[in-house]
Amino acid sequence: MIRKLLAAAVVAVLGGTVVAADLKSGPQSGEKVPGPFHPLNVTGDDAGKKACLFCKNGDNPVAVIFARTATDPNVTKLIKALDAATEKNAKAEMGSFVVYLSGDDKLEAQLKDVAKEAGLKKIVLSIESPEGPSKYKISPHADVTVLLYKERVVAANYAFGKGKLTEKDVEQIVADVSKITPAK
Repeated sequence: MIRKLLAAAVVAVLGGTVVAADLKSGPQSGEKVPGPFHPLNVTGDDAGKKACLFCKNGDNPVAVIFARTATDPNVTKLIKALDAATEKNAKAEMGSFVVYLSGDDKLEAQLKDVAKEAGLKKIVLSIESPEGPSKYKISPHADVTVLLYKERVVAANYAFGKGKLTEKDVEQIVADVSKITPAK
């Protein structure tokens, strides 16, 4: 009896690993970005207001991060790296923004501190409900979902469970910005 329970537990754990590897969140490569939504902008031109970052960026190349955790150091590294990539690709009018999916009333103040400490220049930090914009179908199992798109079509999609985003993933995502920006 105990062996059967242990075997079932092992299968459940291994099965969970397979599911995590197949985590899908948000529109996939080749799909159109679902459209406007209005998160609370914490930084940027519309700080303190609900404004559509999808609308503001139009057909330009865009990197967007949907994140559930504000304290993950690798998410912070990704934000800094995409901020730098956005600045580097200013001639292509690249835009970037982060949408924190949270109902925490204290998050806005935390994000202002994060932006200041990280010295962010271009990337906009914003807050949306924990479910995220419904048309985007952000998985509740994804702690981080990254979309790279241009002309409102997704060129790359990445989804990570809680604590699964690594430095190597950050490097790959930043390298893939080339999929949405003009060749030099």
